[in-house]
Amino acid sequence: MVLTFLSPPLSSPQRPRRGGQRPGSLTASPVRPSVRPHPPTHPSSTPYPTVPTPRPDRTEGDDPSPLRPESPWEGEDDDDDEERQVTSSMASRAANMPKESPLAMALQILVPFLLAGFGTVSAGMVLDIVQHWEAFSYITEIFILVPALLGLKGNLEMTLASRLSTAVNVGKMDSPIEKWNLIIGNLALKQAQATVVGFLAAVAAVVLGWIPEGHFQMNHAVLLCSSSVATAFIASMLQGIIMVGVIVGSKKTGINPDNVATPIAASFGDLITLAILAGISQGLYNCLDTYPYVSFLVCAFFLSLTPLWMVISSKHPASRQLLYSGWEPVITAMVISSIGGLILDKTVSDPNLAGIVVYTPVINGIGGNLVAIQSSRISTHLHIHCVPGEVPPEARGCYYPCRTFYGTGANHRSAQVLVLLVIPGHLIFLYTIHLMKSGHTTLTPIFMTVYLAAALLQVLLLLCIADWMVHSMWRSGKDPDSFSIPYLTALGDLLGTALLALSFHFLWIIGDRDSDVGD
Repeated sequence: MVLTFLSPPLSSPQRPRRGGQRPGSLTASPVRPSVRPHPPTHPSSTPYPTVPTPRPDRTEGDDPSPLRPESPWEGEDDDDDEERQVTSSMASRAANMPKESPLAMALQILVPFLLAGFGTVSAGMVLDIVQHWEAFSYITEIFILVPALLGLKGNLEMTLASRLSTAVNVGKMDSPIEKWNLIIGNLALKQAQATVVGFLAAVAAVVLGWIPEGHFQMNHAVLLCSSSVATAFIASMLQGIIMVGVIVGSKKTGINPDNVATPIAASFGDLITLAILAGISQGLYNCLDTYPYVSFLVCAFFLSLTPLWMVISSKHPASRQLLYSGWEPVITAMVISSIGGLILDKTVSDPNLAGIVVYTPVINGIGGNLVAIQSSRISTHLHIHCVPGEVPPEARGCYYPCRTFYGTGANHRSAQVLVLLVIPGHLIFLYTIHLMKSGHTTLTPIFMTVYLAAALLQVLLLLCIADWMVHSMWRSGKDPDSFSIPYLTALGDLLGTALLALSFHFLWIIGDRDSDVGD
């Protein structure tokens, strides 16, 4: 751009200075910049474009435009700078990731794996005891609720632990006001989701129990709804308070909450939920004949609190967003778990297969915990090394199972480590059940072989599904941390219950029929 300047009159007593400006004049003289700019784009332009010098009387805000010539390549340079910044940021995050050997990885996973496993063993022993109570004997649809309510651990508790742990690590809980707003918003959101999912699980149990039998009892349906809603609400609140205490305590002691919050949620979730479900169901069943309106009042009370929790959760931006977008995986996972509950209900109804009860929480919980670890590791790898919508080269194209277990990446090694933990872990838990004199099946070699084969097949299928699902969600722009775990834990319940039922049917066919053990 060529600037035109007014020449001073010939009669002027003072000539303009080269490279400067005449005192008192408001017009600038052309100066040659000290740095050579881009070459001219027009043949008639001068080799060095003129740049006006700042006016002495100009104040800040008069002319916001820069005092340098605009280059036609300036926008492209900004895009290149942004791309370089993103690339360098991803490279620095990848460089800061600790290197893990397979042995160190196995040792880190082993402690929470065993902790969660003993929690599922305790839950299985509780379920083995309460299956003989009157409420469970006369209203067998309660067994349909068991996988769906236990699945809330993966749907709500684990996602709450993940969200709050992330908030701690990124510094969102440093301010006391922001910390408590975040905690209250997430707890209120979890209570609303638990109440709604508990009610829908009861409706699914009523429908799935009514369709095969062909008859419907209103008082049983109300008892199922009130038991499910009250159990989901109370268990969710207790576990939420425990999670908040663990995460806040971890922050104060300098421990990474990612390493302790999720295993504790997995350990106590099944046991707390089953104990509350058994107590409430038996209590309402005792009142069914003398005070039939109690079940209506209990269900109506907890449902009436749902709008309050929604209003509270809508006050915080993070929980407000999940209040609208976080229902799809939770409800879909509940439906999948309810199908597994239907399989459990029909299997328990057969007295020859009563021994399945004590092992169902164990195989379902262990499979869900292992696949949750793998899903989290794959999601972390994608967040560090890839931008949303793009996947690594080895994950492109059609999926094949060998891709999950063979390769040189960290996710391949973690999948191999998780598979190697299945057999020793289940042997420990089976022996623990045997020592506690629980269960209805003797630990014969044929039983252990069939059971371990079912558990290994479940984990292999879940790891393959997790590899495909997490990469597919990342490619479609969804955050796998918020969507994958509910689906995977629900599929773990369905696969575990189905494979365990097939195993017990197979054992009955071939003659392993000692179901009276442990009565």
